[in-house]
Amino acid sequence: MVVGAPAGGTADIVARTLAEGLTPLLGQSVIVDNKAGAMGAIGTQDLLQSPHDGYTFMVGVNGLVTEVPHVVKARLDMFKDIKPLAQLTQTGLLLVGTPSLPASTLKEVIAYVKAHPGNVSYASYSSGTMSHTMGQELNKLAGLDMTHVGYKGSPPALQDVMGGHVALMFDGPATSVPLIKAGKLKAFAVGTPKRLAALPDVPTFAELGYPKIGEIAWMGLWTTPDVPADVQAKVREATLKVLQQPKVIERFREQGQDIGQPLTPDELSKSLRAASDRHAANLKAIGFQPE
Repeated sequence: MVVGAPAGGTADIVARTLAEGLTPLLGQSVIVDNKAGAMGAIGTQDLLQSPHDGYTFMVGVNGLVTEVPHVVKARLDMFKDIKPLAQLTQTGLLLVGTPSLPASTLKEVIAYVKAHPGNVSYASYSSGTMSHTMGQELNKLAGLDMTHVGYKGSPPALQDVMGGHVALMFDGPATSVPLIKAGKLKAFAVGTPKRLAALPDVPTFAELGYPKIGEIAWMGLWTTPDVPADVQAKVREATLKVLQQPKVIERFREQGQDIGQPLTPDELSKSLRAASDRHAANLKAIGFQPE
């Protein structure tokens, strides 16, 4: 099971939980192999270069298809080269900050940024992703001038936020929630339609007057279209069984994630097209140029 992200990130956490559940159902060990870099494109290349016999799959965020093609110049056609097999988890991003930031609410964060023009930065887990564009959207709607700093994954970005080198970050709950509960990060708002069960005291952006900030992201299990159909069906069926296990549901909820919807691959592909169009519009609005 290839993971196009570093160890300790959301994709890695989801993949290891899934691998643990799949092993007894498939009757063989499921090994997680991290191939971080290029926003998941390196992991995708690894999947494509492996034999298409149904023994190699990939866990990655929907942004592989909806964001990466707009950000990194690549020869891959994500809509044709890879196929979503199952939606594993879904969630939104949190606005978190360094513990030393003298703010406890989003209103206070906005006031602080305005009081320090040009001196407040925010991190993203990669340039051009939703983690980046949500900050730009907050800049526009709240009249701020935060400076964006892109990283290669959540773990290194969070290290700098906790250390006070960067003030804020839009991050996934799976990596942020444990640090928030440990007092290593502050949480100000979440970009989901409703509050997270793991952080019931953290309001949504919509509650705070910013309904345009936020979009549901999901982690998926991916394959290549030419893997034998019976193998795809078998692995998908086993995956859906894992996602129905109470311990798995509870584990993900503790991390601020909900179990994904049991959508078919065709339904997932349709939703990806729509999300890709929205993200392209967001990037065009901020004048983003592909690397």
